[in-house]
Amino acid sequence: MSRDGSIKTPPSLLILLSDGIRGHLSQSRGVAGWISRFTGADIVEMEVPRLSGWRRAFFLKWRARFLPFLSPERTALWLDRAGSSQLLSESRSALADRGIPGDQMLFLSAGSGAAPFTLALARALGGRSCAIMTPSVLGTTPFDFAVVPKHDAPRKDANVLVTLGAPNGIFPDELERRGWELAQKYPTRSGKRERWSILVGGDDANYAISPRWIRTLIPPLISAAEDRRADLYITTSRRTSPSSEEALKKLIGQNPSVRMLLLASKDSFNPVPGMLGLSGRVFVTEDSVSMVSEAITAGKEVFLLRTETAKALRLRMQEYTEALVDRGVLPSCFLWGKPRFDRLFAALEEQGFLKETNCDNLTDCIGTLSLSQNGSTSLNEARRAAEWIVEGWKKH
Repeated sequence: MSRDGSIKTPPSLLILLSDGIRGHLSQSRGVAGWISRFTGADIVEMEVPRLSGWRRAFFLKWRARFLPFLSPERTALWLDRAGSSQLLSESRSALADRGIPGDQMLFLSAGSGAAPFTLALARALGGRSCAIMTPSVLGTTPFDFAVVPKHDAPRKDANVLVTLGAPNGIFPDELERRGWELAQKYPTRSGKRERWSILVGGDDANYAISPRWIRTLIPPLISAAEDRRADLYITTSRRTSPSSEEALKKLIGQNPSVRMLLLASKDSFNPVPGMLGLSGRVFVTEDSVSMVSEAITAGKEVFLLRTETAKALRLRMQEYTEALVDRGVLPSCFLWGKPRFDRLFAALEEQGFLKETNCDNLTDCIGTLSLSQNGSTSLNEARRAAEWIVEGWKKH
């Protein structure tokens, strides 16, 4: 309810700010897409400046701390000095083109790199702001809405929605079409067959997918697919190392069961929605919460593939922190790295959203997995976040 007693309408314009990271963009598009479905709001995507070096540290780490306390005029000055005056200009133009006031505009983004610009633009134009994930410097308090996964141990505030896993840009009602389109490009074999997908991630600070891992884990999956006369669709991520992609390529060869092998380093096309549309069973490596969440949102049978650990010393430090949390010495928000994600996967498995293929030899356990043919219950956190934002918009 506004000060004059009138009821505010849901957002009419969504400005989606991107830091160029595909996983972040998928989360933002998912939430924005559902809000647009519910309200008819237009969506405009903009990229924030890629600051580096001292400019990144100064504007995004230091000066950003003061954004919650600046006036609209001072906020506009911050945007100008941070090299983003064009974002302000384009946002004003988007408002003028539609003939709507600033308070019908919602700025949203995922990740810490875009969060300061999201808050600054909303403050400068009288709009509202939504942060997806916890911004490292600003936290969630300054934002009108914050959508934060449970494994980030967010604060329990009225402006925070806690999600299980990550929101994503998977729209279940579009998957059949996306699957048909992928099948036109990479045809399935004739006859009634199962279709499986393998989503292979890559190296980061916590996980590693080496050529050895490829040669150990992928052959049993291929053998199981051959035994079940299943067609396989496989893709890698931008983080998959060239050596691991090469090992995968050699391993696949001309295997007729593999209908598609799309290497992310060679092809910018995103096959994941189509793979989820085609497949009833999806195997996903543990390094990507985003891919796991996408497969669950699609309502598929999801199997978690454990990877190698990136650095033994780092893992020991993470486990030591976890032990202190378990003893009550530290709060759960201090969890970091692999133990933090392990708790998420445990929660997802407990609720029936995924099954873990966690054994020393996948060949020994893959035949024992009890699999239904109808897929698991879906979990659509992007839709839930959109519903929460629309409802919250009406209340304030």
